[in-house]
Amino acid sequence: MPARVYLDHNATVPLRPEARAAMIAAMDVVGNPSSVHAEGRRARAVLEKARGQVAAALGAQGAEIVFTSGATEAAALALSGRGLAGAAIEHDAVRAWSDDTLAVDSSGKVAVPQPAAATLQLANSETGIVQSLPAGLAVSDLTQGFGKLPFAFNWLDVEMGFVSGHKIGGPKGVGVLVMRQGTDIAAQIRGGGQEMGRRAGTENLIAIAGFGAAAEAAAKDLADGVWNSVSEIRNILEQALDAAASKTILVGKAGDRLPNTVCLATPGWKGETQVMQMDLAGFAISAGSACSSGKLRASAVLGAMGFDAATASGAIRVSLGPQTREEDVLRFAEAWLKEYHRFAARAA
Repeated sequence: MPARVYLDHNATVPLRPEARAAMIAAMDVVGNPSSVHAEGRRARAVLEKARGQVAAALGAQGAEIVFTSGATEAAALALSGRGLAGAAIEHDAVRAWSDDTLAVDSSGKVAVPQPAAATLQLANSETGIVQSLPAGLAVSDLTQGFGKLPFAFNWLDVEMGFVSGHKIGGPKGVGVLVMRQGTDIAAQIRGGGQEMGRRAGTENLIAIAGFGAAAEAAAKDLADGVWNSVSEIRNILEQALDAAASKTILVGKAGDRLPNTVCLATPGWKGETQVMQMDLAGFAISAGSACSSGKLRASAVLGAMGFDAATASGAIRVSLGPQTREEDVLRFAEAWLKEYHRFAARAA
């Protein structure tokens, strides 16, 4: 039986060997980073090394890096109580704290009339569509673009942004809020004053060490052009599908997208059905965002772009990684098209 093929990198990325090695090394560090003795200073050194690695990968030298339990917590820290305007294409972790008043056009682009009172993602997890962030933006979800797109936080003219460790090959359960230096924000978790008073609680040193190593490795991949190669393989997949699936829409194909993301929408063919069929065939893909406790539902992102319910319910996401090979996507195309033709015959 052929090996399974993982095509769900926007949901989570396999742990990088650099992250694994850093985490194993951190397991032997005894001290608490807040302690002043030698063991504590050693732990503090691990923490600050990782902070520097993440800052460098984000292009955020001199900015303030606050470690959290993930992008969801970082989003809450950045957005809670601010009443910022948002869009329906945002991740649920953002929509929980913002409204959906920003207009989304049919290409997936968002208009932001008042950036200082708004939040806008850099790239969408479902469609891969990349936004042009306006100057003076209050908050940006940088999670999907981090490690895949060349950007520097210091150039974005954004007050705050956030990212997640496991989206770049670090461990799950660690994220970062990045802020312009001197930004005032109230802690939601209060206690010992860790993370410059922004997030109390002893830092998760093992996960943070892994995040730092993953960030450094991801930055190297980006500089080495790894994602250009991924984009070429993505294009091969789209060509194979586009030529044979006349009922299917390749969402966002005409605009700027993440180099690894394919969003396919087939009206009337439920996304969850496709996910199960591909799972049985040996391929891991998604129907929408994977961060909603396993819930499968019509894509709010496609709905915001003006697609009808039948089309939005028929959307799947295929997201590639640096290890994805051309033969992997061609095998997937063959398996998916087999099921597509069965669906088309039933629907005729």
